[in-house]
Amino acid sequence: MKHSKVDSVMTRDVVRAECATPFKEVARLLNGRHISGLPVVDDEGHVVGVISETDLLVREVRSGDGPYARRRRPWMPAVGRGRRAERRRACARTARELMSEPPVTVHADVTIAEAARVMARHKVERLPVVDEADRLVGIVTRRDLLQVFLRPDEEIRREVIDEVLVRSLWLMPQLLSVTVHEGVVTLAGKVERRSEKEIAARMAEHIDGVVSVLDELTFRLDDSHRRPDAGAPHGVPEEWLRKL
Repeated sequence: MKHSKVDSVMTRDVVRAECATPFKEVARLLNGRHISGLPVVDDEGHVVGVISETDLLVREVRSGDGPYARRRRPWMPAVGRGRRAERRRACARTARELMSEPPVTVHADVTIAEAARVMARHKVERLPVVDEADRLVGIVTRRDLLQVFLRPDEEIRREVIDEVLVRSLWLMPQLLSVTVHEGVVTLAGKVERRSEKEIAARMAEHIDGVVSVLDELTFRLDDSHRRPDAGAPHGVPEEWLRKL
């Protein structure tokens, strides 16, 4: 199955800062382009850090004159490496001093699902996208990744039939029912083997845009106790059986 890649949803015209970009210019970039963060690149276009609105707020809170100045916020660490980074940002004059590092990035050829896992694991809202030489080529946000769930139901249905039933399991789609409503796939009908039923449901779950799968398939033969070396049913790759 073909999965949508990051390069199909990323923004290519990236608002960026260089290491020497002044603090005020970074603030103007974020405000003028209505974005909440941007990558910082070196002279060769390599991503060396990321700046978010939070990084700027640390600077303003620490250096302000109001009643909240120099008071630690809940999102400011009290001790350790994070505390030292906060102090550095409090005196920051350039993007280099202001940025968070090391940057969390992804390559343009990873799948949207992989990018979403990276984003969730590191608890970030955007990912700079880099090429083989780690040069900036785009940026992807949470909103960009959600586009995969905007696929039309009929498009998802065609992929389930073509890629799962016909190409992978060699089944006759006329004998089965595949319906999709709001991203929920329902599989119904009778297949020959239990393994075909399980593989069909698992593969359908991995199709871009699928929210969930309702497995209403039945089977004629229970081959759950088949020998591991007996080979995969029809044309199904062995790695899919190991995932079951």
